[in-house]
Amino acid sequence: MPSIDVRHLSKSFRKAGPVLDDVTFRYEGPGAIGYLGPNGAGKTTTLKLLVGLLRPTGGRALLNGLEVTENRQAALWDVGALIETPEPYPTQSVAEALRTVGQIRSLSREGIDFEIARLHEELKLPPLERRCGALSKGQRQRVALAAALIGDPSVLLLDEPSSALDPAERVLVRNLLGRLKKDHLILLVSHQVADIAEVCDDVLILDRGHVVLKDHVENVIARAPSRQLDVEFLRAVPLAAFSAFGADVGAVERLSDLHYRLRFDGSEEARGRILAGCLRLGPIAQFSNATLALEDAYLQLLNATPGPPAVVGSG
Repeated sequence: MPSIDVRHLSKSFRKAGPVLDDVTFRYEGPGAIGYLGPNGAGKTTTLKLLVGLLRPTGGRALLNGLEVTENRQAALWDVGALIETPEPYPTQSVAEALRTVGQIRSLSREGIDFEIARLHEELKLPPLERRCGALSKGQRQRVALAAALIGDPSVLLLDEPSSALDPAERVLVRNLLGRLKKDHLILLVSHQVADIAEVCDDVLILDRGHVVLKDHVENVIARAPSRQLDVEFLRAVPLAAFSAFGADVGAVERLSDLHYRLRFDGSEEARGRILAGCLRLGPIAQFSNATLALEDAYLQLLNATPGPPAVVGSG
C-alpha cells in the first residue's frame, strides 16, 4: 500500500537558518493531499528531502516504508516526482524525452511504448516527434508531468504541476489527478487553491517551516465559510436596490450593471435571505461564492498565526 511518512523532519541552511522545523505527517493508501503555504514556507524543501535531493538536518522521510537516505534507489522505485518545474532537454523530441525516463525506470521497450501512448492520450501531449525546445511552456510542463507518471508509480510528489498551464490544460491535469487518486497516493504542492479544493481529500498548510493545519478539506472549508457572494442578473439592477437587504449585506461592490459583489457574515441563513432578495430584484444568471471557501480558510489561518504556530485540526 502506498505511503508517505515524515517524522520530525527538519532542514536548516547555514545562511538562511531553519527552513523546515519538526514537520510530521503520515498518509497511507490512495488519495490526494494538498500541501499549501506561502512562498518560502518549506513545501519544495519537503519534497526535496523526500526524494533525497537534500539531506535532513534532523528527522526521517520514508516512502512506501523505505528511508530515502538509506537506500535511495529502492525508496524511489515506485515514486514519481515533479519538483521545481524541470524541463526536458530542448534537443530531444517528446518521444525521446519520455523514452529516456522509461529506460531509467528499467521498463521494457514494449512497456515504454505503451506508457508513451497512454500518456500521450491522457495528457494530450504535442506530436511525439516534435522537439521539446519548440514547445510552448505549457506543453513542456505537460511533458515533464508525463515523465513523472511513466511506469505508473504508486506515489506521486507533484510540485506545482499546473504551473504555466492555460485554463483548458489545468482542467485536463486536474481531471487526470482526480482519476489517479483513486489508486495512487498524491502529495500536491500548488498555489492554485482551486486545484487543491477540486482534487484533494486532505490538506496540509505549512507556514515558516511549521505545519499549522492538517485536516480534511471539507472540515477546513466548514471552519471558514466564504463571506463574499457574486450575483449576476439577466437585466440591469441599480445599486440603490440593495439598500432593501438591511443588515444582511455589509457592503456592495458594483462590478457592472449586471454583476455585483456582496459582503455578508458568511452564515447560511443570511445567504438564503440574500438569495431570496436578489430573486425579487430580477432574474439571476449566477449566484455563487466570490472566492473559494478553502482559499478564505487558508488566508484566515495564515493571518491568525503571527508567531510560531501550533497544529490545528485532526485528519
